[in-house]
Amino acid sequence: MKAVVMAGGEGSRLRPLTLGRPKPMVPLVNRPMLEHILLLLKRHGVTEVILTVQYMASFIQNQIGNGSELGMNVTYSVEEHPLGTAGSVRQAAESLDDTFLVISGDALTDFNLESIVAYHKERKAMATLTLYRVPNPLEYGVVVTAEDGSIRQFQEKPSWSEVVSDTINTGIYVLEPTIFEYYERDQVFDFSKDLFPLLLNGEKPLYGYVAEGYWTDVGSIEEYVRATRDVLAEKVLIDWSAEKLDGAWREAGAEVESGVQIHGPVYLGRDVKLVSGAVVHGPSVIADNTVIERRAHIDRSIIWRNTYVGQHSEVRGALIGAECNIQPNAVVFENAVVSDHTVLGRGSIIQPNVKIWPNKEVEAGAVVATSIIWGSSGRRVLFGRYGVSGLINVDFTPEMVTRLGSAYASTLPIGANVTVNRDLSIPSRMLKRALASGLPSAGANVVDLSAVPIPVARFYTSTSDATGGVHVRVSSNDPAVIHIHFFNRSGMDLDKGTQRQVETSYFREDVRRAHLGDIGNTSYAPDVEARYTTAFLQAVDSEGMRRHCYRLAVDYSLGSTSEIMPQILQSLGCDVIGLNANQGLTRQQRSAPEYETAIGQLARIVAAVRFDLGVMFDVAGERLHLVDSFGNHVPQMQVLAALASLVFQHVEGAAVAVPVDAPGVFETLASASGGKVIRTRLDGESIMAAAGQRGVHLAGDGRGRTIFPSLHPAFDAMFSVAKLLELLSTSGARLPDVVDSLPAWHMRETDVPCPWDKKGAVMRMVSEQYRDRRMRTVDGIKIQLEDEWVLILPDPDEPQFHLVAEGRSDEEAKSLVEKYGSIVTGLQR
Repeated sequence: MKAVVMAGGEGSRLRPLTLGRPKPMVPLVNRPMLEHILLLLKRHGVTEVILTVQYMASFIQNQIGNGSELGMNVTYSVEEHPLGTAGSVRQAAESLDDTFLVISGDALTDFNLESIVAYHKERKAMATLTLYRVPNPLEYGVVVTAEDGSIRQFQEKPSWSEVVSDTINTGIYVLEPTIFEYYERDQVFDFSKDLFPLLLNGEKPLYGYVAEGYWTDVGSIEEYVRATRDVLAEKVLIDWSAEKLDGAWREAGAEVESGVQIHGPVYLGRDVKLVSGAVVHGPSVIADNTVIERRAHIDRSIIWRNTYVGQHSEVRGALIGAECNIQPNAVVFENAVVSDHTVLGRGSIIQPNVKIWPNKEVEAGAVVATSIIWGSSGRRVLFGRYGVSGLINVDFTPEMVTRLGSAYASTLPIGANVTVNRDLSIPSRMLKRALASGLPSAGANVVDLSAVPIPVARFYTSTSDATGGVHVRVSSNDPAVIHIHFFNRSGMDLDKGTQRQVETSYFREDVRRAHLGDIGNTSYAPDVEARYTTAFLQAVDSEGMRRHCYRLAVDYSLGSTSEIMPQILQSLGCDVIGLNANQGLTRQQRSAPEYETAIGQLARIVAAVRFDLGVMFDVAGERLHLVDSFGNHVPQMQVLAALASLVFQHVEGAAVAVPVDAPGVFETLASASGGKVIRTRLDGESIMAAAGQRGVHLAGDGRGRTIFPSLHPAFDAMFSVAKLLELLSTSGARLPDVVDSLPAWHMRETDVPCPWDKKGAVMRMVSEQYRDRRMRTVDGIKIQLEDEWVLILPDPDEPQFHLVAEGRSDEEAKSLVEKYGSIVTGLQR
């Protein structure tokens, strides 16, 4: 039997380890990762191997040769340009005339390959995918199988809310040559994205084998370190050439002088020398020809070949590349990476998490606190539910935000215009200026909107010639946290693909440095508020509202809505009492308890003066709180339902978009008027995307953010107030009357703690146990129980599940969340 080993990976996430070598050739304890895979194949009787190579192909060919030193026959299929996983294998089709195996050359595993092949032949499969259960399936392709092992569904890197299994695709396949009938040579084609879905749709025999043993994708430095420690802990079966003695594997020629302390597990490569007085604590790897001098201290570290560690030096929890020179008294701390051919001068200190690219020299006594040449970060991703978020002057300092601006601009064309905006806080002004410095350096022009609410910034971006936009604001929940929102040319949040491009540019520091003539310009946008106000008034029935002369109490929460909304309300004939208007730059943001106190104060004012409505905007101008004419704070889901009821009454066949956790009252209201309800995921990006669809007249999250897309399909509390007044004036109703006319609903919510490494398994088991009752949903798993339901939703940012239930009564809704909360807890055991 033959095997195809895919060894074309560049390994960008392993930088700087892969700057001088392809990913499969990164050494893992005692040999390159690719050699571990080749010896695994040999162990299971496979000695005929075709290596597909592309990035630094000659490096692999020179190192592996024809495979004779490993007792194998190795040939090569060289790609001139990337063809995808299936496309690279297609290059070697002429040599594959029988069942063959495909495996990645840059993973670590000890799977029983013979069992996988036997399973494939028993099932008479065209393709068998080797599957593995992992604690966190988000970074992998999830595969859902039936009881007989046949594959039912693929999920490519799902979010937590989409996960229905913890069984992932390892990239190890047993295949029949008939697969080559489905695509052409030199065609860019991928196994998981193209071929397997094609076979599944064609109902071809496609199976999944859930393997036992060890497997990990060595795709990042963190995973590389973990894999190394797993090898030393003997959690994975590899081929050892070393002799184990007193907790250390020692290759031929390894010399340990008397007086050396070794606390295993430790690996010592060929001709390593440990001088008397040296101390080595495991898990540690000291590769070939490395010298550890007297009184040097190595602790939980990986040191590659031909490196010198001087007297009294310390390497703690770090990774040192090949041919480095660590001079006496130097110290390298936790999670630092020092790349090949680097010199650390006498007494220098490399602080935690610093990464030094190859061929650098650190002066004697220097303290290195930031990465040299190209930086790195402990964050896996930048974008979350609130855009890019982090602690002010900790996670995001001015220099880091400048880099973020350059990274974003690098994804745009040279000369692109980018709107830049902020809230009224001092930290936001500081970080906005830093961002506006980074954008021009990568060739983007800054169009400064100063300080306007987010809806105004989105609107201006969408109606100008801007290619994108950025808004900087302090969190409403935590004044120590900054949120940076990035928009596309339509003023909407960036899609996931563009977010990943920005993240890649930021983490790799692969940013464009504009030529002198291409450096961007900075200008101030004209008529920002006037443009928004004009379009706003054209999109509502101003005359109808003027006839009613609504009386309002409005709390602006010290935000920039107070610069725009008073004039609009005056134009609409409203009599307004304004509270907490903009007072210029501030260091303060309202906390959640302060919002509650302010709502109570607003309610008392409205009741005392008998106004029609009390309105509170959040500082960003996106979220809305309402108080009715009796001084009652109307729950935000009731506000959305009341708006939906009014829209359905006055717009024939209207569509309303709400998230999957909203109550069934929306369908009830729609059915009574011939309307339509669109269910979306809970995140704002999905709700705004739904609002942009044809026929949608209203969208909202039930948490104070609503959209009337007749102005623009983005959350806008200011426009929502005007549309509410317009709908009330058209119907002749008051808000309390509309709320009282709504059908009753009963909902409860709860959060259930769950470790990150258990989430995938819980989702798989819930999906399997409630397969018959599970509804097709866009977010999480929704279990339908006649006229009641429960939604089980993994939180994307916290180690917990969010449960929402709708019952026939409050007691039954409470009982449902308690019952299924106990089930989710029980499945973690």
